[in-house]
Amino acid sequence: MDALPPYALAEPVFPFRALALATSKAPLGGVREALMATLVAVRLAAASQGPGVLPAVLRAERASAARHWMGALTLPATVRTALGQLLDASVRDQPAALATALANVTEVTAPHLDRKARSELDRLARAIGA
Repeated sequence: MDALPPYALAEPVFPFRALALATSKAPLGGVREALMATLVAVRLAAASQGPGVLPAVLRAERASAARHWMGALTLPATVRTALGQLLDASVRDQPAALATALANVTEVTAPHLDRKARSELDRLARAIGA
């Protein structure tokens, strides 16, 4: 009896569980901050495409707030630059630029990502590029 009753709501699924788990398991300091910033930027990127797309004005406000928050973090220059490009691309309605920026973020954060977290980012890049 696995079927849901017709009046039941579908359980929401968080698309970046492995990335959130990798963030929570990372030691305090630079690695955790880089993964947390990645999680924030990737969630904004995911909200710029697909069925749950946020309006451009709201994405711009969130990107600005995320950029301000990331300014207080200790991030390597390569990660900071890649995340900034992803935030900028998430505001524009250009899927190719967004997919490229996401690939750059995946590349610079790869040493800190496990296989599952990386596959989540790759899946999002494929969904954006499609």
